[in-house]
Amino acid sequence: VQLVESGGASVQAGGSLRLSCAASGYTYSDYCMGWFRQAPEKEREGVAAIDTDGSTSYADSVKGRFTISRDNAKNTLYLQMNSLKTEDTAVYYCATGASVGYWGQGTQVTVS
Repeated sequence: VQLVESGGASVQAGGSLRLSCAASGYTYSDYCMGWFRQAPEKEREGVAAIDTDGSTSYADSVKGRFTISRDNAKNTLYLQMNSLKTEDTAVYYCATGASVGYWGQGTQVTVS
């Protein structure tokens, strides 16, 4: 299993970003996927998840602002983040049910 996150950047509050996660090494469409984040000096927390049937769930803190989606043809997971807040600043990681506990390198999102 390999997960490679990208799309992180520094943005101003109120701005938008789209994160991507390229997956390889397993049958992508067979497993649920999720986004997590870890802010400085805080524990990693779940942000959003998407199941194989496209059903989604979100942390209360991002509901209505973030949208998770997946493209099974491209083996890619996305996280559209709108109305960003300073408290969204964190390293964002994707995760797969194919390998619980495996983490990619993450992508830094900084909101100022």
